[in-house]
Amino acid sequence: MNAPLPTVFEISSPGRRGVEPPPIPATLPSLDACIPAAARRRQPVQLPEVGELDAIRHYTRLSQLNMGIDTHFYPLGSCTMKYNPRVNEVVAGLPGFKKVHPLAEEEELQGWLEVFYRLERILAEVSGLSHVTLQPAAGAHGELTALMMIKACHEEEEPGKRTAILVPDSAHGTNPSSCTMAGFKALEVKSGADGTVDLEDFRAKLSPEVAGMMITNPNTLGIFEARIAEISAALHKIGAFLYMDGANMNAILGLTRPGDFGVDIMHFNLHKTFSTPHGGGGPGAGPVACNPRLAPYLPVPRLEKAEVKEGGATRTLYRLNGNCPKSIGKVRSFFGQSGILLRALAYVAAHGPEDLRRVSEAAVLNANYIRARLKKEYHLPYETPSMHEVVFTAKHQKASEVRALDIAKRLIDLGFHPPTIYFPLVVAEALMIEPTETESRETLEAFCRAMLAIAEEARTDPEKLRKAPVKTPVKRLDEVRAVKTPILVCPCADGSS
Repeated sequence: MNAPLPTVFEISSPGRRGVEPPPIPATLPSLDACIPAAARRRQPVQLPEVGELDAIRHYTRLSQLNMGIDTHFYPLGSCTMKYNPRVNEVVAGLPGFKKVHPLAEEEELQGWLEVFYRLERILAEVSGLSHVTLQPAAGAHGELTALMMIKACHEEEEPGKRTAILVPDSAHGTNPSSCTMAGFKALEVKSGADGTVDLEDFRAKLSPEVAGMMITNPNTLGIFEARIAEISAALHKIGAFLYMDGANMNAILGLTRPGDFGVDIMHFNLHKTFSTPHGGGGPGAGPVACNPRLAPYLPVPRLEKAEVKEGGATRTLYRLNGNCPKSIGKVRSFFGQSGILLRALAYVAAHGPEDLRRVSEAAVLNANYIRARLKKEYHLPYETPSMHEVVFTAKHQKASEVRALDIAKRLIDLGFHPPTIYFPLVVAEALMIEPTETESRETLEAFCRAMLAIAEEARTDPEKLRKAPVKTPVKRLDEVRAVKTPILVCPCADGSS
């Protein structure tokens, strides 16, 4: 095996530069004179000193060590890591969009505001809900925004009475966290034998203190909550709201609308349903759609369209209205992640209504292809039909002391990014696989062959799985030690840090 390449810190040499800036003319003040003493570093920044060629090689090498959607199949369940069409990047980079200043006057932003308005109307139609805000910066931020609106509505109607939110035990971890941040307590609702909400436990948790319920549909097990309308009716009967976590909207896009089966408010993950970039810490977007009862509490500013008469002619004017007395206020600086919103609109415009429906149909088909190919070798905890993702477990492999983690690590050696493991928490040794609609049958088949080969290795050579990965620059790590004693600084060439 080849010796590991030196790190960029190891090849650092004092004084080496890739670019040498010109000297500051004597007629100009020095940098020290321009920067207040309190804002200056006390010590030089600890960066490697290398030439331009070494810097290029360093970053190129790092890019080659990463797995990403451009290089590998990326079947992360519940995360929808699908292809981001490059045409969307071109659209978002057009000068008329890219160079707009966030503090420009409304008259100068009419084109941009029309883009926002069109996307709002599209999301309203897709969700079956009447009002939309584009401001939340991510899915969890959309959750929090929705719960703040629910709280504001209840506090106006019944001050201090509604204190709890029902959350299924299969929910995303952000759901109970958002409840706490919004000032509610989360009450867990159990899943039934079919993987959907246990109606008996749900009804037992209903009370005058319940403000609403958070539900993901399809849920994190990839199963559609078939009794969602019954759940909604029961909540509405006690004056509570039904909130839908829209993380898995890409499974039902164009097939059904949350507003039609009783949802009062929901968020979208544009990076999941509408193919905007995902990962790397952002930027994201989590628009919220709601019904008329909750609309007064939407964040400000609200986007409005008006017909204005000028000199006998009528023209359309888009404007931002900050005068909404019941609003929960601002949740985002300016108007949100505008470049991400634009990418989503480009995606919708490229597809149209019929192809958006085909997106969901293909996502469901691909997940069920994997389910059918692997169900003989991997334990399927629920027989209920899958939607856009399928959850297996490593129960069969556990007899050979092989865990879900070992399977995931072995997939890396075989050239595939692992699926989500150990989630949802209601499934032991979970393997949560979401192929998305953008992968070809050939790619799915290659992944299935790799998973079947791993199942065979678990029987015949389990130690190979327990040692994986062996083909990567960094081998199996002590993950407990990494959590307890993380190394958070880079060592310098002289041994300091």
